[in-house]
Amino acid sequence: MDVMEAIRRRRSVREFRGDPIPPDVLERVTEALRLAPSACNYQPWRFVLVTDPDLKAEVAVACHEQMFVAGAPVVVAACALPRGAYKRMGESWNSADVDVAIAVDHLTLAAAAEGLGTCWIGSFDEKALKRLLLVPEEAKIVALTPLGYPRHPSLIRSVTPEDRKPRSEVFSTDRW
Repeated sequence: MDVMEAIRRRRSVREFRGDPIPPDVLERVTEALRLAPSACNYQPWRFVLVTDPDLKAEVAVACHEQMFVAGAPVVVAACALPRGAYKRMGESWNSADVDVAIAVDHLTLAAAAEGLGTCWIGSFDEKALKRLLLVPEEAKIVALTPLGYPRHPSLIRSVTPEDRKPRSEVFSTDRW
């Protein structure tokens, strides 16, 4: 599958089959995280791959009771290391959150190309997750995603132009 097809096919999945992800497939999609670009190539991140069923259930509770998260074979917790990030992003912040977001987006597209589903999780109790996953204080959990085979792959349809705003509302040239 080419990248544009992966972009069109990537959808948020909230129901997963119990099938494990084969090791070679998991290695390919997590390699997308490792190879993602970051400001100055600082790679200010760490990704926790949660596979223990009991721990996944606790993670789902810490994601404000989004219990579908625990139904995937793997949950990826994407963590930023702000001290190791590029410091001059804009005028007042560093690149850590953006760098991690780029990596997670790469993961979601690689997963779509492999027939796997993901769902960007931004609603969670960071303190609880840090305690559960032993994430150090200096790190920041930016996002999580369950990762697995969709229970109903036939429901995943490609995005169509009608699903998005018209180009005239999204783009301008030279000025706003």
